[in-house]
Amino acid sequence: MQQLSINLQTILYKLNTFKSTQESIIQFVEVSYNETLQEIRDTRARIDAYLDELENASLKELDKIRTTLQTSLKKDVDNCSRLKDELQQLGEAVQDLCNKSTKEMEFIANRKCLDKIQECETYMKDSPVKIPSSMKFQANIDIDRYLSKLSGLGSIGVMNPNQLMTVKRKSEYNIQISSDTKTCFITGICSLPNGHVIVVDNVNRRVKLFDQQYNEVSHCDVSGELWDFCLITSSEVAVTVGNAVQFISVRNESLINGRRIQLQHAARGIAHHHGALYVTSGTVLYHYTLTGTLMKQLYTDTVGGNSG
Repeated sequence: MQQLSINLQTILYKLNTFKSTQESIIQFVEVSYNETLQEIRDTRARIDAYLDELENASLKELDKIRTTLQTSLKKDVDNCSRLKDELQQLGEAVQDLCNKSTKEMEFIANRKCLDKIQECETYMKDSPVKIPSSMKFQANIDIDRYLSKLSGLGSIGVMNPNQLMTVKRKSEYNIQISSDTKTCFITGICSLPNGHVIVVDNVNRRVKLFDQQYNEVSHCDVSGELWDFCLITSSEVAVTVGNAVQFISVRNESLINGRRIQLQHAARGIAHHHGALYVTSGTVLYHYTLTGTLMKQLYTDTVGGNSG
């Protein structure tokens, strides 16, 4: 009976362990789902932003054409109103002179009326009635055609975190740019969602942006020695520089230096996860918020050397 009890306890332990593992995986799947959902929404937001820009450009063109058409028409309306008022005033003056005018006054009034009538006839002759101009929008069918062929905003796959990575191909690119003063020393590289590549050049103290063929798109200089960097969003990265973290944005295919968080220790490695920054000093791992608040010291390596 004692052995049976031991066997039961062993099975219960294994069941509990298995249950805990599966529950952890369920939580992991939920986290992965939320991250992927946010990426889909970010993609939609970027597309909406592009469409907003296209719409605003079309509306601006429409307003410009309307203004051009209406300016000429309003000028004609204003001139007609002026001539009409002047004719009415002359007509009223003629009525007043009918019973008490002299021949001299009749002659002057007649002359003024004839001149004004001639002015009106000349104006109408030189300004024929304009044919109404309508505005017509011709949609870019390439946009409709392209969007109608898409089956989604992207593809979604299932990745096995324990799967071994294999090298499928190897390519070499020269990422030295004309303004570099020293031979490049790359300490960080990653790909953006649009396929562009960001590279951290330690010795030239600059961050570089390349297209998919590794042609230079942009670069920005950063004061200090650059070590590592990580993606914060699809358009922002954080770079470790000396005793600080420098944020750099990607806007309209340009790299722009943003805010900088000063730390009380050296900044070497860096990673971002769910709004938290994890920064290493070389021997210590720290947890920071994105605003630079130190949350806790997670780990200290007291045995080895520099741990990155």
